[in-house]
Amino acid sequence: MQIVTVTDGAEQFTCNAYLVLGERNVLVDVGTMPGVEDVVAEHTDEVDAVVLTHQHSDHVGELDAVLDRFDADLYAYGEHPRRDGALEDGDEIQIGDESFEVVYTPGHAADHVSLVSETRVFSGDVVVYNDGAFDDGSFGRTDMPGQSRERLVASLRGLLDRIPETVEELYAGHGDVYRADPESGADSVREVVERALSRAERREPKYPDD
Repeated sequence: MQIVTVTDGAEQFTCNAYLVLGERNVLVDVGTMPGVEDVVAEHTDEVDAVVLTHQHSDHVGELDAVLDRFDADLYAYGEHPRRDGALEDGDEIQIGDESFEVVYTPGHAADHVSLVSETRVFSGDVVVYNDGAFDDGSFGRTDMPGQSRERLVASLRGLLDRIPETVEELYAGHGDVYRADPESGADSVREVVERALSRAERREPKYPDD
């Protein structure tokens, strides 16, 4: 299974959009980079589905362009006029060659979900590895209207309960992909999430200068 960050090199603010190639080609989030559908087409002629972690503008800006180009099914937790399938907590969805559990993780967004397999997590914005606020375990901002630190903390706790010990890769909506290397003694993905939870639990502003 191959995972390509198709928004690499974007010149405008965007989320990470991940093209997962395998038995079922899936784009996890879309981003705001004009021409992202052309980048996707460099890797595949067929996209079976687009799965949204949430519908903030930086995650869906080029959604229509992608859906129009590939005629892919759209899966999302929140309502959307082009949604083909509603995601619910506990659902199973195939992405690439793996089955992922849908974990409802609100706080940063009311419609936020994370996707968890035995080896990988697509975490959207609920938890990231590095984002300018923290470099080794950070959490989604909760200072905008409709966001809640309390709900995000509860979501991180719930996500930890659902992440298997075997997970080695974290694909977040922003920042770098994190890959654990047990042989080097590097932190596990669970440890990264635990660190993000600890920081979120302090209830301090994520960006104190804002």
